[in-house]
Amino acid sequence: MIRTVAALIGLAVTLPVDLAAVGVAALRGARPVTSSTDSPRTVLISGGKMSKALQLARSFHLAGHRVILVESAKYRWTGHRFSRAVDRFFCVPDPGDPDYAQALVEIVRRENVDVFVPVASPAASIHDADARALLDAHCEVIHGDADVVRMVDDKSRFSEHAASLGLAVPDFQRITDPAQIEEFDFLPGREYILKRISYNPVGRMDLTRLSAQTPERNSTFARSLHITEDDPWILQEFIAGQEYCTHGTVRDGRLQVYGCCVSSAFQVNYEMVDKPEILRWVETFVASLDVTGQLSFDFIESAADGRVYAIECNPRTHSAITMFYDHPDLAAAYLDDHSVIVPRPTARPTYWIYHELWRLITEGERGSRLRSIVEGTDAILTGWDPLPYLLVHHLQIPSLLLRNLRSRRGWSRIDFNIGKLVENGGD
Repeated sequence: MIRTVAALIGLAVTLPVDLAAVGVAALRGARPVTSSTDSPRTVLISGGKMSKALQLARSFHLAGHRVILVESAKYRWTGHRFSRAVDRFFCVPDPGDPDYAQALVEIVRRENVDVFVPVASPAASIHDADARALLDAHCEVIHGDADVVRMVDDKSRFSEHAASLGLAVPDFQRITDPAQIEEFDFLPGREYILKRISYNPVGRMDLTRLSAQTPERNSTFARSLHITEDDPWILQEFIAGQEYCTHGTVRDGRLQVYGCCVSSAFQVNYEMVDKPEILRWVETFVASLDVTGQLSFDFIESAADGRVYAIECNPRTHSAITMFYDHPDLAAAYLDDHSVIVPRPTARPTYWIYHELWRLITEGERGSRLRSIVEGTDAILTGWDPLPYLLVHHLQIPSLLLRNLRSRRGWSRIDFNIGKLVENGGD
């Protein structure tokens, strides 16, 4: 409760600064990169609370398309609904609600939507795939079908499929009973971690190491978790090294949008890096599925041998899409057959200024952090469309904090990137 009040006071204090920043940005009025299309379409985008939804809305808008944005009632005060790129905004039921798919169908019919691009939260990817069964009759859906999404979203099934293609993944085993940990033949000299297959917004940060040398800890830790046949986990080899993340937009198994960045457990800085071996891995995997949708991957480059291993696949838009903020062909690469595009060489790294300032205050290497701020660009703030920046920080997040205060719920972190409070049982 004290943290929540302190956060609300902090945001109130920074309001004058942000008003000034928005004013300066609007006066500078950077001309947006635009492109034209011979076939303007109406594009429906979900996940309206998240920066990646705003980025796609802006890209489609600047390419001449009409944009409809939707979000659940909890996030109805998303600052993105006030973007110049958004023509209409609607609240829909939570993705897990039985009426979610039908609500989308009604919007598609009423607004003559041509294309639905889900910007799904981790908990919503499968629900959007299920909704596709109804939506396919009314519009194109840039999302995998239910079978594909369930397979890639399941960490152990994803690893099995990748391994069947000869692609590198860490050693793993599906765990449905804590007793399996006690029986598992740990490879000598290697460590493993347990990861829940279903989305785990808080527990995913727990990387407790298990090995042949720690049998008692292995058993105690496994039995402290809720592991059942209906709630399986994956025991995955821990590989020390550099993490990378990718975003991919795929049409009929062809990669058309691709970005690759250095990553970490909580990544809010995105800058394109060239890793040919990761690109080849992604192209091989998506081609095997012949899928149309958005597939994002996490990789680790082993410090021991330099080999790249895929850790997991997330069948949804990645926040790395913000690297395409100045790319005139992003909309075309989503909507039509197109050669693969990557972020432009002139694109500045993207960040979220409140995260940068917090780390500037609380962490070391301040010189490096200041250089990141100066050399990069905020993923939300832009001169031609300044209101989302102001209202994410001073309407959207405060409304969530007040809601949390009334319900006396805890939270572990404010994530300005995805526009929510990270909390147990969250989305």
